[in-house]
Amino acid sequence: MGLRVREIITVATNRFQQEGCLDPKLDAELLMMHMLHVDRSWFFTHAADPLSDETCEDYFKLVDRRASGIPVQYIIGSQEFMGLRFYVDESVLIPRQDTELLVETALEELKTMKKPALGSLEVLDLCTGSGAIAVSLGYYDSRIKVTATDISPAALKTAKKNAGGYNLNINFQEGDLWEAIGYNEKKQKGKKQFDMICSNPPYIPSDVIPGLMREVKDHEPMLALDGGQDGMDLYRRIFEKAGWFLKPQGVMLLEIGHDQGELITALAEEHGFSCEVLKDLAGHDRTVVCRQK
Repeated sequence: MGLRVREIITVATNRFQQEGCLDPKLDAELLMMHMLHVDRSWFFTHAADPLSDETCEDYFKLVDRRASGIPVQYIIGSQEFMGLRFYVDESVLIPRQDTELLVETALEELKTMKKPALGSLEVLDLCTGSGAIAVSLGYYDSRIKVTATDISPAALKTAKKNAGGYNLNINFQEGDLWEAIGYNEKKQKGKKQFDMICSNPPYIPSDVIPGLMREVKDHEPMLALDGGQDGMDLYRRIFEKAGWFLKPQGVMLLEIGHDQGELITALAEEHGFSCEVLKDLAGHDRTVVCRQK
């Protein structure tokens, strides 16, 4: 006879504590929920249930993977964001609660916009990754048409899977930032203009990455993390041509690093944008709302 549920959860929790995992008990429970296809309430009524030796063996294989540093989200293949469930693998950054501030702010901004008589409000999501921003906006506001871009074919495949899970018709384009949409360099105009542009680009300074948690630096895609020497490389490229793609009364929302508010504000001003910096629940710079002057 194998271990009881509460016993195997305790063993896994202790292992994760020794390995320095941030949420040892939660990770232990998430792996069990994934393996047995149950929800958290199941633990309240089945804590004393015995598990077969085979089940225990399968569970400890998952525990070994998590203890090695693989994020639990990649093991179970999902992460919740904005009340929705997203498929994730190592092709994409794991959606974080901090990014919900950008989406919530974007939804509030969209409420103030009048839908055109013909067509929809046009929204662009640059560096879409898992599609968390694009899918959330499309799910919660049916008046919009979303275009989502990424340089990574693997990330776009994941994003398309997430959009399909909610039956959303999002236009996915592969390419490096504005190249995915196209523009006329001579006329300084994009092939398409948008009511709103959103982006959560890579913004971690290169020399900071080696000091990040192993779950991040060893497993999440470097392409989605590395923002160059000062973390600002992608922002410079975004602001360089943002005005070409934004309608006159349009708005651009960007997620930023915890200490990048002043740098982003200065960059925005340089390119003719006003910039409002919003802070997350921890009081850190997190989202900027930019408008053309």
